[in-house]
Amino acid sequence: MPKLTQPSRYAAVAAIAALSLAACGSGSSDTPAANPSGGPQLVSAGNLTVCTHLSYKPFEFKDDAGKVVGFDMDLANAAAKKLDATVKLVDIEFASITSGAVFAAKKCDLAMGAITITDARKKTVSFSNPYFNATQALLAKKTAGITDLSSLKGKKVGVQTDTTGQIFANKNKDANGYDIVVFDDLPTEVTGLQAGRVDAIINDNGPLGDFAKSNTDFSITKEFDTGEQYGFVGQKDDANSTKVMAAFNEALAASISDGSYKKSYMQWFGIEPAVMPSAS
Repeated sequence: MPKLTQPSRYAAVAAIAALSLAACGSGSSDTPAANPSGGPQLVSAGNLTVCTHLSYKPFEFKDDAGKVVGFDMDLANAAAKKLDATVKLVDIEFASITSGAVFAAKKCDLAMGAITITDARKKTVSFSNPYFNATQALLAKKTAGITDLSSLKGKKVGVQTDTTGQIFANKNKDANGYDIVVFDDLPTEVTGLQAGRVDAIINDNGPLGDFAKSNTDFSITKEFDTGEQYGFVGQKDDANSTKVMAAFNEALAASISDGSYKKSYMQWFGIEPAVMPSAS
């Protein structure tokens, strides 16, 4: 999901956002908890604090009981167990995650949210080992006659702000003659399609496929091989964050080896993973 700014602007964005986030925080939870055993210091004692931007089903979303569940949550819980901690979630703007502001402000230990690993983002944050392969997809009503980008001429396409889907749509806009409507998050993007504000939407294939399962008037009409991989995110060039990320990578490798990764994948996506991530 990279932010549409030039690399030279990342530092300024992170600094401004960090000041804003820091001003909002107070209390002992904002001070990293010391760990005399040599393990990582966590933002909140006994908790692996994970920033995300809800909702992005089936990766992270609230179930009927209001509990946050999903594929990413399973991996976060595994990492927390590795650290003898419990996951504590912070729902926050996606751009403040990819800019690194949430880490500068000590708001979280890790971040998740089906975040595509890109060279631009590596300038501001660190990434875990890849845990998921993704591609962009086009979703439209089955009766709309939209089969690919070329059939969108003169139509409106919805995208989610600060995502690789937005970049992909912008890159192909002039060649295919469509207009772009930007939404703040996935739920409003999908609602825009249902309400007829846009003729189609572009986003990652995972959440759009999940939506189409329970909304049979809509379907993914085209997937684009963008070769994306997701990673969990941490603070760049920080020794403590490196320890937290190492725990996540170890938990990921263990889940692949013991079969829990495959079990979780099948639970949330209904199929076996076509390609398993590396266990190393």
